[in-house]
Amino acid sequence: MSEYIKMKDIMKQFPITEGDNLFITSDVKQLLYSCMENGDDTDLNILIDSMINIIGQEGTIVIPTFNWDFCKGKSFDYFKTPCKTGSIGKIALKRSDFKRTKHPIYSFAVWGKGQDELCAMNNKSSFGNDSPFAYVTEHHFKNLLIDKDCQHSFVYVHYVEEQVGISYRYLKDFTADYTDEFGETKQATYSMNVRNLDMDVFITIYPLEDDFIKAGVSKRYKVNEIDYKMIELSGAYPIIAEDIVNNRSRKISTYIGQ
Repeated sequence: MSEYIKMKDIMKQFPITEGDNLFITSDVKQLLYSCMENGDDTDLNILIDSMINIIGQEGTIVIPTFNWDFCKGKSFDYFKTPCKTGSIGKIALKRSDFKRTKHPIYSFAVWGKGQDELCAMNNKSSFGNDSPFAYVTEHHFKNLLIDKDCQHSFVYVHYVEEQVGISYRYLKDFTADYTDEFGETKQATYSMNVRNLDMDVFITIYPLEDDFIKAGVSKRYKVNEIDYKMIELSGAYPIIAEDIVNNRSRKISTYIGQ
């Protein structure tokens, strides 16, 4: 049995250095169970602080704080609408050193050098070329997946789909009340690339994982018997795009007419 790694030291197990940019995708249930079993502290702020200590002021952290209620016509409040993508995002939104991006569906909690630029973005489309997804591509972010599989969690693939162009999704507008960071409420319209229901679209990203590893843009790790993955997003982009353009997205999804 390998030696237990304390929460404060988990981030030291990965190739993360000063000035790096991180995109965190997580399910921390097993991590917290492991901490409790080993008498370790379960405060996730320790994990966040350890990231900050490694990357320093020249780095940036983005943590998904997505919420899809806006798609149902429900109002969005910049400060009150909760994160539905995990405990780390919820904790980041409570911290004074993190700030939320504007999009009511695909928002992020942001820390670090890129905070002002990311939080100034007012992209209409969730995955547009003026969105945080474009920023994380251009600035070579590393996507760290904590106990998450790509099948259900590698949302970056939808950014590539929108940029390259696909037939099985289309851009759909959603309109609802939007309360901004200054407390002003007005109706707003934002969009998302949604599945064409008539084409029976099913997401299948597993085949891409081996392609990422073969290309040297992804590595897998195991710490305290928990799975971690690191994917270099700018390196993953052309691999995903190649599948869309030349393989009819067969490694990304299945759909009628493929």
